[in-house]
Parts: sequence; structure tokens; C-alpha cells
Amino acid sequence: MDEKSNEATTQRPQGERIVDSQLVTIDLRSFTLQIRKEKAWENSDRNAITVFKTDAMRIVLIGLHKGAEMVKHTAKGMISIQVLEGEILFTTEERSVKLKQGEMLALHENVPH
Repeated sequence: MDEKSNEATTQRPQGERIVDSQLVTIDLRSFTLQIRKEKAWENSDRNAITVFKTDAMRIVLIGLHKGAEMVKHTAKGMISIQVLEGEILFTTEERSVKLKQGEMLALHENVPH
């Protein structure tokens, strides 16, 4: 299996991070510190980094400032949300749940949230 790296962007011009390989280790603490140091974190209510990406699965670390809200959307595949710090209110059309540090949820595909 070939390794795949992220593509260089204006925010992350180095383009050297492995995002797909037979085995990918993901240092969440390091990535959390990284996104908090970037200008997008300073200039917005959030920042994110894709830490794993294939046609079948994508893992994105999203940092949100207190009070930040995500735009309602629908995912084509199943998703999981894990809270590493703080808490979030996750809302679907049927219900809302508060997730705290160390908690997670799984959501089926095509559910607006």
C-alpha cells in the first residue's frame, strides 16, 4: 500500500503529513496544539485538521471556541463524534445531547445534524 500525504495548503504549506498508509498513528495532543497555534484559530471560532483520509473513512480533529456553532449538514456515511476537552451540544432533528470530555456518539448516514 502506498503512503499518501496531505496536500500543501496556504495554512499548511509543508504537505508532509501522512494521512493514509497501512498503519497511521495520530498524536491528538500534538495536532490539538498545532491547530491552536494557527492563524485560523485566532481569526475564527474554530480550526480543523484532517488526520486520516481514505475513500471509505475520514478523521478530522475540529477545535471549537466556546459558543461556536457548526452549520447544519448531512453526512453521506456514518460518523462518530468524540469530545476530547470541554463539552458540546449535538443536535439532530429528533433530539439534542450534551457530550462531555471522554464521551462520544455514533450517528448513521443521512441524518441532518
